[in-house]
Amino acid sequence: MRFFITDDDYAIRSILNQIIEDEDLGEVVEEAEDGYLLDGHILNLKQIDILFIDLLMPIRDGIETIRHLKGIFSGKIIMISQVESKDLIGEAYSLGIDYYITKPINRMEVLTVIRKVMERIYLERSINNIQASLNSLVNLAQPKVDTFNEKSILKVGEYLLSELGIVGENGHKDFIEILQYLFENENAYTFEQQFPTLKDIFEEISKKKLGPSAAQADINREIKASAQRIRRAINHSLNYFASLGLTDFSNQKFENYASKYFEFTVISQKMKELKNAKRRLTPTQVNTKKFIQVFYFEAKRLISGEYL
Repeated sequence: MRFFITDDDYAIRSILNQIIEDEDLGEVVEEAEDGYLLDGHILNLKQIDILFIDLLMPIRDGIETIRHLKGIFSGKIIMISQVESKDLIGEAYSLGIDYYITKPINRMEVLTVIRKVMERIYLERSINNIQASLNSLVNLAQPKVDTFNEKSILKVGEYLLSELGIVGENGHKDFIEILQYLFENENAYTFEQQFPTLKDIFEEISKKKLGPSAAQADINREIKASAQRIRRAINHSLNYFASLGLTDFSNQKFENYASKYFEFTVISQKMKELKNAKRRLTPTQVNTKKFIQVFYFEAKRLISGEYL
């Protein structure tokens, strides 16, 4: 099982994390200190099975957060709080939580609740698998429908950029535009054999951004600016993963992404620089085309459902 813990009290997050780890119930994928940090699409892409969420939090409380996630997040929700108001508990259940645990945290209660939720998840998955098998028999002769759409591109793109430490960077929008361009034009190329050149990619997204009446001089300036934003964003990602690697070489994000997007020698050199607090006189050389290729193929696999 994959867990996400949301509570503004670090001690509570630590206790829940320890219980899950000690009992080998699964993996705590991530933690957050407030509900405003949660996004249903991102939780789904992270494959969160069980979300712990505190009722009282300073910016967005548990009730508002559940309303925000309702109809989007597909996992189970366990609410935790020291408040025992019947009205609040009833409202939480009406919004779709599965269980309500009162503070202070009782280890046995937490274990009992988690195991009940896990049993429900396993049962639902078994039913869904049976239903899927029946549907596949019924629809065996029907043509496969392409479920690709622009909304799915944006969701996956935002998720990957978040994982790569690029969300909020200047090149963030450029990456989304590149992803849209590649998906829209994948039928014109055999990308597995011949990926578009960087020149073609930057030129096409610049033309689309500026419009058909744009002068070539303006297009050329935008190509240069876009390429520069992308390079800076990639360097930011490199620093992000090098920092993760220095803190914990077995960090899941570091293991999952660093070696895919960057050459080992580049990551290693950046980690040494950060460790020794040395400033390079020239920027680190990164392979922009490789980064974009991996970004595209990872997004394509996510949309096809390979990781979901």
